[in-house]
Amino acid sequence: MAYDNNGMSDSMLNIGSEPRGAYTGSNHFILNEDEKKSTRDQLRSVGPWCRQKAKNIFRKKTLYKKLPIINWLPKYSADDAVGDLVAGITVGLTVIPQALAYAGIAGLPAAYGLYGSFMGCFVYIFLGSHKDVPLGPTAIASLLTLQASSGVWQRAVLLNFLTGLIEILMGIFGLGFLLDFVSGPVNCGFTSAVALVILSSQVKDVLGIAASGNTFVQMWTSIFEHIGDTRVGDTVLGAICIVILLLMRMLTSLKIGPRNHEDKTTMQKAINKTLWLIGTSRNAILVVICGGIGAALHYSDNNWFKLIGYIPPGLPAFQPPPFEIDEVTNGTEIIQKGETFSEMVSNMGSGLFVIPLIALLENMAICKAFADGKAIDASQELIAIGTANVVNSFVQGYPGNGALSRGAVNNSSGARTPMGSLYTGVLVILALLFFTPYFYYIPRSALAAIIIAAVIFMVEVRVIKPMWRSKKSDLLPGLATFIACLALPLEYGILIGIGINVIFILYHSARPKITIELCATTGVSNKYLMITPDRCLIFPSTEYVRHLVNKQGIKNQTPVVLDCSHIYGADYTAATVIETLVKDFEDRNQKILFYNLKPSVVHVFEGVDNKIRVYYNFEDLERVINEK
Repeated sequence: MAYDNNGMSDSMLNIGSEPRGAYTGSNHFILNEDEKKSTRDQLRSVGPWCRQKAKNIFRKKTLYKKLPIINWLPKYSADDAVGDLVAGITVGLTVIPQALAYAGIAGLPAAYGLYGSFMGCFVYIFLGSHKDVPLGPTAIASLLTLQASSGVWQRAVLLNFLTGLIEILMGIFGLGFLLDFVSGPVNCGFTSAVALVILSSQVKDVLGIAASGNTFVQMWTSIFEHIGDTRVGDTVLGAICIVILLLMRMLTSLKIGPRNHEDKTTMQKAINKTLWLIGTSRNAILVVICGGIGAALHYSDNNWFKLIGYIPPGLPAFQPPPFEIDEVTNGTEIIQKGETFSEMVSNMGSGLFVIPLIALLENMAICKAFADGKAIDASQELIAIGTANVVNSFVQGYPGNGALSRGAVNNSSGARTPMGSLYTGVLVILALLFFTPYFYYIPRSALAAIIIAAVIFMVEVRVIKPMWRSKKSDLLPGLATFIACLALPLEYGILIGIGINVIFILYHSARPKITIELCATTGVSNKYLMITPDRCLIFPSTEYVRHLVNKQGIKNQTPVVLDCSHIYGADYTAATVIETLVKDFEDRNQKILFYNLKPSVVHVFEGVDNKIRVYYNFEDLERVINEK
């Protein structure tokens, strides 16, 4: 390789998309001295640019933003440690029974719920930006996992890995704004439908029957087909557990003594705290009691309840997620069909992209509920959730995120920092190491009761009345989302809701509200028409505005004033239509005047040689109207 006197090789000088210099054949060019100097300057400028980029990435402000632990750890106190310890253990007592139950929603063995409940807690300590977000399986994420993986654990684990990567990329590229396309009504419709679908998925376990189906309609069709196989023991236990859980839930808000906390005696405070702790730990208490009942009756001849069954003891192996499924046979019969990576991804469908969006939706709901006015960084939350899910996939966990119910427990338990997640994760690890043999005896109907008693409060009936009072049209996207999520897989339902929302937005942008007022000038009292659009002029709305202004101008045969106070933007299409509108009025020898048009919009209009008459002083405007 040849070098010139400045240390530049021939290949280094032959860069750029366009050939330069003199052509010598064989695809080589000889650059003159000016071109060589320009090329060297370009190459030398790359070094400082890269150093500046690296400096921006590793500067103090960026590190504090991307690693929130740096903000609070140096100020960590003994009071913080006590608050986090109490909150972490309390949330752990909630997570363990929920994890066992949610795995059933995902169509997976109970162990996979626990596998996905500890590593994410540790990751969130470093990357999480909010103290009240305990990561782990949730009811919604579990149902979406079922519909995307069809209960195949290899697909569920790979789904966790891939959705985690997508969440990280969304966070890096700042795509948290996508959450803005999920309006309140759509969110309410989706959440309510999910609650009913989850509740329906657990009815089979309460009745002790074998039913299947992914959608609300499929589930109830299957339930009615197998209703004759109902088991009395499971049904009675499930019904009793639901009633007990709902009653115990009331203990969290039950207070004795004076209303003012400071006026209560020490005994009253202790009793209230005990009642709150019993109500908060109701799931764990119920699981222990029902597990004892299941163990006592297990060896009787009556086979009273269907139990969870065997859960492998110990921690899962730390290994990469499965990128293919091996075929399993028992000699001649295929027990499990093999799948390649592309086939596994294809079978996941749109769940790959819907799960990250819903995970962000759930996490942001927690953050906003307990933010106390502080700003929430949606992109950082995406990075935290995504990293947690990627790491979770290496211990065979399925997709998870923060749950509002656990967030409420965390907040009310006195959590000070994300360090509370450490104790939650440790508690799950201890359960895997020492208590899995005892989980065998937990009745499935008891776990189903836990889920039903939790999700029944997710049906947001209370928002219908205020929505009807404020804006009735908002009920349409919410109702459409609700029905679509019941009839179709959830990812299609939420996409339909978002699509209807976008149509509403486009319609309102294409049909701006226009105020029309017939006015008179002061003194002379000449009539003129004041037309005021309420938003910017862009291509969907311009023809509509032109038609309406022309129509009113022809109808009234008076000068027309277009009040542009609310027009803060315009585009090329709007400029061409305004040009045509001005010509329409000139052809009729009728005045059209523009009042209070922003200079930036004037510049857009004049870009097509549009000769418009703009006024910013009302006296000048009236003087022109009065001119003959």
